[in-house]
Amino acid sequence: MKKLINKTLMATAISAAVAAGSVQAEDITVVSWGGAYTKSQVEAYHKPWMAQTGNTVVSEDYSGGLAEIKAQVEAGNVTWNLVDVELSDAVRGCDEGILEVIDSSILPAGADGTPAADDFLPGTVHECAVGNIVWSTIVAYDGSKTSGVNSMADFFDTAKIPGKRGLRKGPKPNLEMALMADGVAPGDVYEVLSTDAGIDRAFAKLDSIRDSVVWWEAGAQPPQLLADGEVVMTTAYNGRIFNAVAAEGKPFEIMWDGQVWDLDLWVIPKGAKNMEATLDFIKFSTGTQALADQASWISYGPVRKSSAPLVSSYHNQPDLKMAPHMPTAPANFGGALQNDFEFWADNQDQLNERFNAWLSK
Repeated sequence: MKKLINKTLMATAISAAVAAGSVQAEDITVVSWGGAYTKSQVEAYHKPWMAQTGNTVVSEDYSGGLAEIKAQVEAGNVTWNLVDVELSDAVRGCDEGILEVIDSSILPAGADGTPAADDFLPGTVHECAVGNIVWSTIVAYDGSKTSGVNSMADFFDTAKIPGKRGLRKGPKPNLEMALMADGVAPGDVYEVLSTDAGIDRAFAKLDSIRDSVVWWEAGAQPPQLLADGEVVMTTAYNGRIFNAVAAEGKPFEIMWDGQVWDLDLWVIPKGAKNMEATLDFIKFSTGTQALADQASWISYGPVRKSSAPLVSSYHNQPDLKMAPHMPTAPANFGGALQNDFEFWADNQDQLNERFNAWLSK
């Protein structure tokens, strides 16, 4: 696993701690998804928290899921303090007893004085998890090479738009998108997917483009696939595409129809060390200002209501307003589907097995 440790930042933080007379600086290992997303967390969370506390954040990347957390917990050798996970994994990990319970009463009020319980968006604080962002899986394409991408049906129509498609390697959210492309309304997707016939229908739709798919696993891959011309369009995390456009000048476009939006949350593996520092980092990183600051680096929406008015422009481009690029912007949200975390918490293993069997045929 690639470990991303900025030694200069570590030295600066430790020096500040010594100068401030701290007894002992603590290290915490914070695990996230890498790339532009982790960069936004480093700038908005890690650096200011280290400067404030004298503690050190060691940043590691992973590819999601609970397997590595579970292995550490079961081995009694927990080296991670905090992990950024999707909502279905937060719920399932809590149910399986491999995550620490987080007392939500520790969360500070919003900057405007609103109690945390009222300031966090509904459904973003759970027994073992505290939300930080709203993000979305969308369809992206190179606007200088491809046009006519208006609906999820177009993504699956290789006759209308020939060429390779990029898809995340796994059933989620490919099954949802396949059903929407096949004519299922967003509000009916999980009802259909809860039946054997619905699952068969989704896989049949995936079959229609199977020979044209390039599979990706890490969030940094889809923008690279587009840049290299390996695909004409791809599913991707909306913030990664925004970063490629804003920071790298890529001519990429987002097709928002059929976007599947979700939450990411902080969780603590059961038995993690340095709990006091870990909880302090959670409080800091999910505060009003920190969440607003992160949204100036990447187009993921903050989960606190009090953060929204503080989100303005991209961090180094004052004329680039962030609000229109958020998944929840009214112009982007018309055909959106919220990921059903309960469905995936209950069905992830079964559908992973079905997907892997389908992939190996």
